Amino acid sequence: MLEARNICLEVDAGEEPLFLLNDVNFCVPRGHFMAIVGPSGCGKTTLLKSIAGIKDITSGSFFWEGRDLAEDGDFEPHEIGYVPQFSIAYDELTVDESVENSARLRVHADEDELNDIIDKVLAETGLTDIADREVKLLSGGQKRRLALAMELVSGPRILLCDEVTSGLDPRSEREIVELLHELSMKEGRIVISVTHSLAQMELYDSIMVMHRGNLAYHGTPSAMCHYFSVSNFEEVYPQLAGREPEEWSYSWLKHRLEYYKRLEKEHLRKFESRGETPPPPEPRNNEEEEKITPGFMSQMFTLLRRRFSIFFRDRGQLTLQIAMILIFPILVACFTDRGWEVLSNLNDSSSMNAAEIVRAMKEQVNQNAMVGSAISGIIMFQVILLGLMGSNNSSREIAGERLIMEKEKFAGVRPLAYVSSKVLFLSVLVLVQSLWMFMFVHFFWGFRGDVFNHLLFLLLANAAMTSVCLGISANSRTADQASLLSIYLVGFQLPLSGAVLALDKVLATITHPFISAYWAWSGSLAGVEDTYADVVDNIVETDFASYNMSLIVLLAHIVVGVVLTYIGTRRTRWE
Repeated sequence: MLEARNICLEVDAGEEPLFLLNDVNFCVPRGHFMAIVGPSGCGKTTLLKSIAGIKDITSGSFFWEGRDLAEDGDFEPHEIGYVPQFSIAYDELTVDESVENSARLRVHADEDELNDIIDKVLAETGLTDIADREVKLLSGGQKRRLALAMELVSGPRILLCDEVTSGLDPRSEREIVELLHELSMKEGRIVISVTHSLAQMELYDSIMVMHRGNLAYHGTPSAMCHYFSVSNFEEVYPQLAGREPEEWSYSWLKHRLEYYKRLEKEHLRKFESRGETPPPPEPRNNEEEEKITPGFMSQMFTLLRRRFSIFFRDRGQLTLQIAMILIFPILVACFTDRGWEVLSNLNDSSSMNAAEIVRAMKEQVNQNAMVGSAISGIIMFQVILLGLMGSNNSSREIAGERLIMEKEKFAGVRPLAYVSSKVLFLSVLVLVQSLWMFMFVHFFWGFRGDVFNHLLFLLLANAAMTSVCLGISANSRTADQASLLSIYLVGFQLPLSGAVLALDKVLATITHPFISAYWAWSGSLAGVEDTYADVVDNIVETDFASYNMSLIVLLAHIVVGVVLTYIGTRRTRWE
């Protein structure tokens, strides 16, 4: 049984507090199908999220099978299923893959058991015949069925559905409501569905009517019209507007026991008509709860496999990645002609007269300047382009799927497993991008110095920007916001690095710790042959950082990015 006692949710609205939920009380027995209805803004979804624990209530308590959820522990992930308004499936995956991934993330079982679970929920939700169809090809009703299937894999005892029938045609809406009714009859499951529609009311076991945060009615569909003194369900909302919410709440409290007795009789009759008895309260099994959630490694590899599947099926993203990997190194190679000019010297100047010596010195200075500028520019060009790749890699990686991530965390996915899967996936991109940039440019412009040192700093430049932008993505409200901030970060890399224009020393001291391009550029130049390093040093006013310092700072950027990612992932942000 689910019981709510004196539930209040208060928010600060200026001079007087605003109650989104005001002293809400109700009981829902096992094996029950309940609708929460009411005009827009009445608190339906707020109440549903409060039951789920997504929204914190100000006062009152929810009780599940006799235990206080606030005092004795919230729902275990396998006890509750929550179907939100937004899609929780990826368009690039098939129906079967979506259900399979959900099962692997939520259920601790061997392969045979997992296959049985997947087949069972596909059959229960009527999706067996379209199991191989991609999610993007599904109709609205089929997507709702898929969302239900993804929740049913863990066998939840209570299923919360938020507007799962919205936007559907009448036939599809009725099919979904009938499916929910059937699900409530299995394993003593409570199904609570938030809906704005007053169609199909007769299919519910009980109706809860909310009015501006107050409970106005909770009883059988057959008694609802009598209670509101209307002839049909569609007249209930206009009738609500005729009285203040507190008046309806007070009226309900007076008649509550009478209507609950009728509701209890109807609940018993529902099971008797099928030759069954209402399911008794189910005791909590601590050993089962400890084993129900898959381990960290299992969740991480499931998430990683899924991410690669989506990556290779997302033609737009895949094309962009290939284009960057192929085109960016070509852009760098176009400027390598003068990268390693042979530097002239004046060792045989004894045979020259004074004018020739002066002229030769000017030519040497000019040549040195061109070579030094080319070396510095080519290295910085590689670093900036890899930084741009890093930004593209991760700026939308978490922010773009924030709601799906929140839903999966709610279902028991560990934030650390989620972050680890992202780090491993992005590491592969960083490695491929940096290696190809290095090998392609090196073919046209043989690096004269420590080759492995140069490769190391190209990898670190890409990894640092990827990591920091992933941290930005994890802490941004939207994907567009994350992309914009990441673009700004990349845009400031070149001017604030000091590689092109020298910065004021005070400004450089302030900005350089945050500019990964400066440290990658410095680290790469530290491995250039001494002759060429001296030439670059003579034409660039900005001082190079040491090899060790460059290495430490870039590694610090990577660590900070990962830490920010973990912090942002742990934070709950549904809206």
